[in-house]
Amino acid sequence: MAEAPKNKPIKRHKAIQPLSREHHQGLLLCWKIGKGFEKDIAPERMKTYLEWFWENHLKLHFEIEEKYVFPVLGEDHKLVKQALEEHEHLKYLFQAKEDLAENLKMIRRDLEAHIRFEERVLFNEIQQKASEEDFQKLLEHHDQEISCGLWHDEFWI
Repeated sequence: MAEAPKNKPIKRHKAIQPLSREHHQGLLLCWKIGKGFEKDIAPERMKTYLEWFWENHLKLHFEIEEKYVFPVLGEDHKLVKQALEEHEHLKYLFQAKEDLAENLKMIRRDLEAHIRFEERVLFNEIQQKASEEDFQKLLEHHDQEISCGLWHDEFWI
């Protein structure tokens, strides 16, 4: 039996698609942090953007996952436990004020790993277990992705 191509896109249920597109925005944030370091941008300047991104995008994204997506598997499921621990860790990193450069590097690394875990492992499990009622509930509360909007200081360009 032939193996599926490694980078074959994962078919997502319509209810989960906005969250997956938001994950793309999170990966883009990681890329922007990398560009900021390449361009020797002051960590304080990047942190300002990350604080805005947290308040206007990621915080709500986490809340939606925790309230409407993770309950499909239940809070005791090992994948949900891992995701919740990672959310807590990332919340802490986004709110930390000291050791900015090191903190930004950790956000970049840990957020990317978290998104890859959710997309490649957790969401696949949820999609297999979710009922149409679960998907409908998510659609009722999150049918469009959270917009990142425009930022006035595009340090990554």
